[in-house]
Amino acid sequence: TSVSLGLRMEEMIFNLADTHLFFNDLEECDQVHIDDVSSDDNGQDLSTYNFGTDGFPAAATSANLCLATGVRGGVDWMRKLAFRYRRVKEIYNTYKNNVGGLLGPAKREAWLQLRAEIEALTDSWLTLALKALTLIHSRTNCVNILVTTTQLIPALAKVLLYGLGVVFPIENIYSATKIGKESCFERIIQRFGRKVVYVVIGDGVEEEQGAKKHAMPFWRISSHSDLMALHHALELEYL
Repeated sequence: TSVSLGLRMEEMIFNLADTHLFFNDLEECDQVHIDDVSSDDNGQDLSTYNFGTDGFPAAATSANLCLATGVRGGVDWMRKLAFRYRRVKEIYNTYKNNVGGLLGPAKREAWLQLRAEIEALTDSWLTLALKALTLIHSRTNCVNILVTTTQLIPALAKVLLYGLGVVFPIENIYSATKIGKESCFERIIQRFGRKVVYVVIGDGVEEEQGAKKHAMPFWRISSHSDLMALHHALELEYL
């Protein structure tokens, strides 16, 4: 059952990524962070811009410009790439509180049904996690940051579909696909500085090792009781 639910969600994630977040255009042009190509954006108004006819995908395929080596295309091509990431950011921010509006009525029903089935099967795992994340997000001096091994665009689709867009601002989502989680941690430290307290919450070896290297406390999540304990520690302000 869980595999079948997972496959249904995976299909929904890639469908959303392809339909609304330009994944067909951006799959080979993956970035670590939504603003990584923003310096190539000239800020022009995109309200009437036609992404379907600007010749970007053809150029991307023929020249294979998005290799992990960091080969960059021409100025025009980079600007079109930046436009796509800007639009993705706009869509995320517009619909993070209203994913159903983005999906449309038919897909919205299927999505709500799938979410309910996943919650039932996992004994409300997401609800428990969201309680802790919402508490952190509600504090004025704390932020949630997501570091994922998923490529950035499908990761954003996934965050939206799981209803996590409300607790993860798009600027706080990092994809470790190309550079690994530890390098993402380094970028986060550069951004927020060394005077703040970082707590790494996760279940994988990679984030645990990254946390250890940077002397960050690691809160392991492997069961429902770990999520409850995390929420409890947050409520009592131990964390």
